[in-house]
Amino acid sequence: MIQLLFTLVLAEMALIMTLLIRTPLRKLVIMGLDQLKQGMGSLVTKSVGGTMVVVFGSSIYSLMKIQKRSTDSGIVNPTDQVLMAYRHLEVCLIGFFFFLALMIDRLQYYIRELQHLRTSLEMTKKLIEIWIGIHI
Repeated sequence: MIQLLFTLVLAEMALIMTLLIRTPLRKLVIMGLDQLKQGMGSLVTKSVGGTMVVVFGSSIYSLMKIQKRSTDSGIVNPTDQVLMAYRHLEVCLIGFFFFLALMIDRLQYYIRELQHLRTSLEMTKKLIEIWIGIHI
């Protein structure tokens, strides 16, 4: 599970870097994210997100159960320490996964909004040039 989470986090980081740097790949990624947010892609995204929330909650519950068991007994078991470290890493990676997913969503939205503003600015400049040309 940890290897999968590390892979997901690294893939999200690469996607964020692609969105931040203006390259031809950026347009392709934005079009892909637009397609993902429409139709069946939205359903798949929500189901994967829901599954991750369930795994996140289960990991937190397991972490709290191990911590309660160690505080009740007063003795820290080495096996519990390993399990607790594993669950802690899992919870941190899933939380970071959610944070990066939110970053990708917001970056895509702001890039899309910026493109709309640039096109409307260009149209306004053309209209002003036409209007000035008529009145002179």
